[in-house]
Amino acid sequence: MIIVGELINASRKAVGQAIEAGDADAIKQLAIDQREAGADFIDVNAGVFVEKETEYLKWLVKLVQEATDAPCCIDSPNPAAIETALAVHKGTPVINSISLEKDRYEKLIPILKDSDLKVVALCMSDDGMPETADARVDIAERLVGKLLENGVKVENIHVDPLVQPLGTNDRYAVEFLEAVERIMDKFPGVHTLCGLSNVSFGLPERKLINQIFMAMAIARGLDGAIINPLDKRMMANIIVANALAGNDNFCADLLAAFRAKKFDL
Repeated sequence: MIIVGELINASRKAVGQAIEAGDADAIKQLAIDQREAGADFIDVNAGVFVEKETEYLKWLVKLVQEATDAPCCIDSPNPAAIETALAVHKGTPVINSISLEKDRYEKLIPILKDSDLKVVALCMSDDGMPETADARVDIAERLVGKLLENGVKVENIHVDPLVQPLGTNDRYAVEFLEAVERIMDKFPGVHTLCGLSNVSFGLPERKLINQIFMAMAIARGLDGAIINPLDKRMMANIIVANALAGNDNFCADLLAAFRAKKFDL
């Protein structure tokens, strides 16, 4: 299971304040905490600072990689900001994200073309957010095809089928889960990844809903998530669900987590 730590995002008040104040120690500690909790990639997002995004994104990448051995998930639709961040990044990052929206696609595909970069491929087009599994799979098919044509390696594509709030449509969770399963079956080698907390928006007991939804998604083939890795119960649920889904050889990860007392919640 690929875990992207979501916490270094300027839209979070404390993080935005730390960025503005140049508080390198606070950013580094957040990177360290997420890495130690199990994050494979550390997301960096400075999008709320439109005029200074390029400067701040580069700074965040440097800090994360000074503090940890983790690669970054460079979270921006701005090609100039992405290219500046890539210039200082060590190793192979994830670019978050490209879609079938014409403007976004045309700006980002030159950066991705014939590269070793990993990329989040959003199931989004100029027609808006898809509501059904069929619509998601259709967008995924076209977007994956275009990425492959442009030399992006199949194993570097992480399709995000997009989670929508269950409270606004009782089919949204089911349609997402079906899309995950169909995308994983249809495109061997491709990954699926999502930020799933949107499913519980507007509902009570959001953490519980998110945890159960994560387990259900893993059972359908989801193999990546953009989450808060400091949520110990969520991380424990992921470890157990991954084992139950047959993705943990001889339960090695589950047993290692038990020995490390990660189930002492």
